[in-house]
Amino acid sequence: MIFHIIGIGNKIPDFTTEQQQNMLDAHIFSGGKRHYELVKDFLPKNHQWITIQSPMSQVFEGYEKATTPIIVFASGNPLFYGFSNTLRKKYPDAEIITTPYFSSIQLLANAMNLNSNLLQTVSVHGRSWKALDATLIQQKENIGVLTDVEKNPTTIAKRLLQYGYDNYIMLVGEDIEGEQEKFQELSLQKASTMKFHSLNCVILKKIKHRHIDFGIKDIDFKGLSGRPKMITKMPVRLTTLHYLNVLNVNIVWDIGFCTGSVSIEAKLKNGDLDIIAFEKRLECKAILEENQKRYGVPGIQIVMGDFFEQDLTQFAKPEAIFIGGHGGRLEELFLKIAPVLEPETCIVINAVKESSVQAFKAGCNKIGYTIIEESILSFDEYNPITLLKAVQNKE
Repeated sequence: MIFHIIGIGNKIPDFTTEQQQNMLDAHIFSGGKRHYELVKDFLPKNHQWITIQSPMSQVFEGYEKATTPIIVFASGNPLFYGFSNTLRKKYPDAEIITTPYFSSIQLLANAMNLNSNLLQTVSVHGRSWKALDATLIQQKENIGVLTDVEKNPTTIAKRLLQYGYDNYIMLVGEDIEGEQEKFQELSLQKASTMKFHSLNCVILKKIKHRHIDFGIKDIDFKGLSGRPKMITKMPVRLTTLHYLNVLNVNIVWDIGFCTGSVSIEAKLKNGDLDIIAFEKRLECKAILEENQKRYGVPGIQIVMGDFFEQDLTQFAKPEAIFIGGHGGRLEELFLKIAPVLEPETCIVINAVKESSVQAFKAGCNKIGYTIIEESILSFDEYNPITLLKAVQNKE
């Protein structure tokens, strides 16, 4: 298969003489409905047009029937979160020749006279919030955001405000190169109340740095009412993150999250981390959500209810598990998680009672795990805490 991908803007393209001749010699073309309106006058009379729309399976079916090269028109730079990448993933052996145009983010940055050296771009177009969340946690200087109908400037502004990122302003480009082209610099408060043209993109520009301690003070977390000491203490918490290896894994389960302190610190250290946090005490959900807002940590998946009654197969398999609570059923918990463990999954616990230490070791024996790290931490007036890390036995 041969594809010629031509990036175009939001206006009648200024094709080169060579491109125009190539189009006259071709028969099969593809692109969105908007692209067709922009290029149709350049196409030969007896052309075939394959519209790029859902379901994509029908689009690919049309491509696979083609016996001649296909010319595809795509917005901006097809190599930048664009259709060339989609085709490369779908047809790794195809010949794909791409002629890029400016991306919408580049055009917005140029229009706003922005230094693009520090620009980092993410896409929420048809995607989750994950990439934007991670970039916000890192507090990048300038964040380009490719939007869609639902994740638009309004909802993006609301999300930033929800998690305390009012240290950014928003640059918005609407209908760039179109008849209703408009560029604005807005406060997040203002943007959160506005409606925008359906064709838009955003740059978030940091105006000041939001300071968050490396190791949040225990007293600064919202905790359980009447139980201020019911939290993984900061020195223990940071050692726990080391045991969980949070900088080098992708998915962590936090079983019995309580205040969510471990989940929040883990996500702050690695914004790309997927965290699934389990808890049965209903009041803890609001506590975790409040702590997420305090420290700018969106994107933690909260699962409420008795862990022993959960269908664990519906969740992404963990690379690291932290056991923050087990209801006195620690050995049973090991049997519960055994079917979803990956070969490299580690299990970590902070145990106050010697009975919990012994139950952890017994649980490891039941599922073929070995303790590889064990530390005892003691500070202030608190009881000593034993930290244990276990991994699967190597045959």
